[in-house]
Formats: sequence, structure tokens, C-alpha cells
Amino acid sequence: MRKLIAVVLVAVAAAVAGPVQAADLIEYPPIEVPEVDYGLEGSFYLRGSVAGNALWARNQEYIDLCACVPGLSTAAVTGLGYGYSFGAGFGYETGTGLRADVTLDHLHNRGLTDGTRELELRSTIVLANAYYDFGLGDFGSAAGGFGAYVGAGIGGGYNWTHVTGPGAGADGGSWAPAGALMTGVTYDMGNMVADLGYRMIYMPQVSNGVAALSAGQSPFYINNAVTHEVRGTLRYRFN
Repeated sequence: MRKLIAVVLVAVAAAVAGPVQAADLIEYPPIEVPEVDYGLEGSFYLRGSVAGNALWARNQEYIDLCACVPGLSTAAVTGLGYGYSFGAGFGYETGTGLRADVTLDHLHNRGLTDGTRELELRSTIVLANAYYDFGLGDFGSAAGGFGAYVGAGIGGGYNWTHVTGPGAGADGGSWAPAGALMTGVTYDMGNMVADLGYRMIYMPQVSNGVAALSAGQSPFYINNAVTHEVRGTLRYRFN
């Protein structure tokens, strides 16, 4: 009899405990995982830049009209020229780090000298440029992020020269091929990107061009001209 009562009690306890345990289990709704955006989409942009610059060259070549020395004379550059530039451009960034644009800049520089003659140079430079942008990790804020870039450009410039000093030739201008290397840091604010960078522009030769062909005038050449710039730029994305 006692065994029968024990079996009945165990059966009743199991019947009661089963629904209680089932009631303790909480059913959670399924979790939906959103798709991950692995990069920004491409976008077109406008850009504007201002810069300070320093001009250096290997040497200057000229015909000294005062001394009437036949042929070109060569003089080493002894002092840098200093000036400024400003410009604008239009470009496209792919969203994968690659970016390209076309820029048009006006450059003014004065003071390059060989100790006797001094150059004033005005240049209009057109370049097609390509860059690679990369982030700087978590260095930044929630409102934007810091990054950096490297780039290169190729194109040409129209250079107008004015030389002062003994034997200086006529004012004049000419076209010259140009190449550029760039690097800098950026701060991305969404539609706007601020950029502080360095640009080096190389032109193999700058001269007073056809003005030197006039009777009694002197040709003037600057060989291996290198312009160093520190530039501030703002880029505006269209999307």
C-alpha cells in the first residue's frame, strides 16, 4: 500500500512540475542582422586650394646683353623665390580609396636669384591627378575621421617671366611640361573634407619663350625648376 501511495505522489509531482518548467521558459523573437556596408559609394566633388610656395632651380642660363658675351652664360641659383598659389578642381572618388581630379592653379613667385639677376614668375598650371586615400584607424571623433593620402599628377604650365638685373632679357612666356607629387592629411566631415598637404611641382625648363627671339633681346632659361607648396584644400562631395 505504501509503495502504491509513493508511486501516485511521484506521478502527481511530475505532472505539476512539467507545466511549471515550461512556463519558466521565455520565448525570444528572432534577431534580424542588418547587412554590413563595407565602404562608401563613389562621389563627384569640387575642390578649392590656397598655398604658400618656395621655388628652387638648378641654374639659370642667359645672354648677358651688357657684357655682350657670345652664347649662353650659366649661373648657379643662390637664393630661393617665395610666393603663393590658388586654384580649383573637379574630381571623382571611387569609395575604395582611389581618387582622381583635374586641377587648375595660378602660381606667383618672386625672388629666385643667382646673386645678380632676380626672377618674378607667374604660372598657370593644369594637372591630371590620381590619389590613394587611407584612414588613420580610430584617430578621430564621432563627427568625422582623420585620414591621409599620397598622389601624383602630370600636365603642363604656361610660365610668364620678368627678370631684373644687369643683362636681363625681355619679359615673355612659354609652355612647359609639369609633374607633381602630393601627400597630406585629411579630416572627413561627410559632405566636406578638409585637407592640409604638401605638393612638389617639377618643370624641366622655364623660359621667356618667343620674346627672346626678338632682335637685341636675351633668352632666359631656368633649368630643373622645383616648386614646394604647403596647401590647404576643401573638397565638397555632391552626394
